Amino acid sequence: MKILFLHGWTSVPGGLKPTFLARHVETVENPALPDSDFDEAVSIATNAYRTHYPDVIVGSSRGGAVAMNMSSGDTPLVLMCPAWKLWGTARTVKPGTQILHARRDEVVPFSDSQELIDNSALPTSALIETGTDHRLADSESLLAMLNACLRLTPRTGSGTDTTRE
Repeated sequence: MKILFLHGWTSVPGGLKPTFLARHVETVENPALPDSDFDEAVSIATNAYRTHYPDVIVGSSRGGAVAMNMSSGDTPLVLMCPAWKLWGTARTVKPGTQILHARRDEVVPFSDSQELIDNSALPTSALIETGTDHRLADSESLLAMLNACLRLTPRTGSGTDTTRE
């Protein structure tokens, strides 16, 4: 499985989440997205998408907003605490999108993801409550991210046993 991972604002490539994914799947592309220019971030993400043809796109916080605003055909999205109200113009997501969010997120309100689910006419099961804060860096959230990616792709991944994480 190939994943395009789009990091959040003030984050950098090679963080905890893409590193976790890289231990379990074939490839994780993790381009550097500029904090100062949202349109440039979308352009960089779109170019990475067109170059690598990932099986799934994971966007964390601002990276989730980038994922929502780029052209990615029918490639599934996994959004982690997406900051869609802060950046970009997209107000809906495509069918099949999975959203992971901590109810006590101190940066992006959980209600923003509930609203996004409603706006997009997704089932309530598309919103997965996990973690204790905005980072979603705990082991439960990391495993939930990986499992969402595995559910959304036709392939079974690298064969790695994810139950031990």
